[in-house]
Amino acid sequence: MDLTRALEALYKEKAKLERVIAQLESLQAVRPAPRTSRGRKYMGAAERAAVSARMRAYWANRRAVRDSNQSPDEIC
Repeated sequence: MDLTRALEALYKEKAKLERVIAQLESLQAVRPAPRTSRGRKYMGAAERAAVSARMRAYWANRRAVRDSNQSPDEIC
């Protein structure tokens, strides 16, 4: 086995790998990581009104059940 040829082949392979790695790193730099939306979700006025109406109905039903000692399914 010729040691010089083996080293020459390995250096060529190393240069090729370094070029491929550099290309992949440049692609990674171009595409930023996807953003995840974290934090508080804010509601618009229409959505807030819908939630308010839904909760008024929920609590009215709960009071009716408490006052009549019936199950919630019987009231609806």
